[in-house]
Amino acid sequence: MKYYIGVDLGTSAVKLLLMDQEGQVVNIVSREYPLSFPHPGWSEQNPEDWWEQSKEGIKELISKIDATEVAGISFGGQMHGLVILDENDQVIRPAILWNDGRTTKETDYLNQVIGKEKLSEYTANIAFAGFTAPKILWVKENEPENFAKICKIMLPKDYLAYCLTGVHCCDYSDASGMLLLDVKNKCWSEQMLEICGVSREQMPGLFESYEKVGTLKPEVAKELGLPETCLVAAGAGDNAAAAVGTGTVGDGQCNVSLGTSGTIFISSENFGVDPHNALHAFAHADGHYHLMGCMLSAASCNRWWMDTIIGTKDYGKEQEAIENLGENHVFFLPYLMGERSPHNDPQARGTFIGMSMDTSRADMTQAVLEGVAFAIRDSFEVAKSLGIHIERTKICGGGAKSPLWRKIIANVLNIKVDRIASEEGPALGGAMLAAVADGTFASVEAAAAKIVKVVETVEPDPEIAKKYETQYRKFVQIYPTVKALFPKLS
Repeated sequence: MKYYIGVDLGTSAVKLLLMDQEGQVVNIVSREYPLSFPHPGWSEQNPEDWWEQSKEGIKELISKIDATEVAGISFGGQMHGLVILDENDQVIRPAILWNDGRTTKETDYLNQVIGKEKLSEYTANIAFAGFTAPKILWVKENEPENFAKICKIMLPKDYLAYCLTGVHCCDYSDASGMLLLDVKNKCWSEQMLEICGVSREQMPGLFESYEKVGTLKPEVAKELGLPETCLVAAGAGDNAAAAVGTGTVGDGQCNVSLGTSGTIFISSENFGVDPHNALHAFAHADGHYHLMGCMLSAASCNRWWMDTIIGTKDYGKEQEAIENLGENHVFFLPYLMGERSPHNDPQARGTFIGMSMDTSRADMTQAVLEGVAFAIRDSFEVAKSLGIHIERTKICGGGAKSPLWRKIIANVLNIKVDRIASEEGPALGGAMLAAVADGTFASVEAAAAKIVKVVETVEPDPEIAKKYETQYRKFVQIYPTVKALFPKLS
């Protein structure tokens, strides 16, 4: 029996999944690490923490199997984070993460001075505050001594791949979110490297997500108790890896992810760009392409509301009191960390509106769940405007475990929502990519066809969907109305 390890390098924890060659999940281990906010709107992590917790997690993960049968490791990882290494491959400064909002000035420079048309021509995308290129410009401007030391620029999961193999690598799906990749032609954009003041030599080698980048370094294999023959595949950005794990591969498939961030992910065999750049046009882990709308706070909104505001861990009990879907008088803008798709506004903030003396705790909880669903629909509407017809979607992420939230998503989007047997998204996708790299499956599509099973479909209720249509038309008026206030509040 062969085994494959999928590493989901998240924002709050690394989740490690062990899958056998038949696609059965054998074990799952999770290890947390700290997140730091050195200034309001900043978000950083120490890459060494990822590596230490991943190592400990792998040891625990394989403790009950014959570790010599582990044939491959691959990844799904938090995207966009800037990891910079010096000439000795030592981390220069803490990683600046995807949800860091410090680069407003650099993002404006790229979009306004370089120009959105040029950026879209070079990379198929425009600048967003979370992307990697603005972070490079920020370091260049604010930490010139650190900028001068840079020998390699990496993304979070690729730092793990480097620690395992000694190879500086990156896959096309994750590289797509750097604003440094010519997505259509799958190569580094010479124009963007020049704009950022970095060289091709400072960039990692590029691979398809399912390609082998190397094998374990002997000392690492010994420390982990794994064979030196264990291959490492390039892996994918978390959303592309989650799409693999939910079978959202091939042409015209859709996946909604309710993780820390929220995404709507539409796979395509052909390269295409949203002319308004509200959706990202990225490479996919199956070797093709995808369009993606990304909101910065999704299930994290519910966690914030439950843990920090209400002070409870019993999420299910709070949702039991919610009954009348589509009739709530309270609305919530889920922009706790600013927003990306489709507004591209790092200064946007979370907002409740519509409360009255009879507003209940359940109304507020419902508004949070609905606000996330409405914000996902914002990106869904952009996809529809491009002529993309979607009748159903897969769903994954922590928020997808809530039957109520699945029902809200189905009715707000007015499409069928398929829940799959494993909700492990990026970790399962990573293990599947390792299995493809090892030849157990001929392609990513073949792996998905064998492994991914739909266990439940939530159908929209015509009456509820009609009510949510009315509610959504109210929701879309809130952000444009209050938008001018956000810069004054920050």
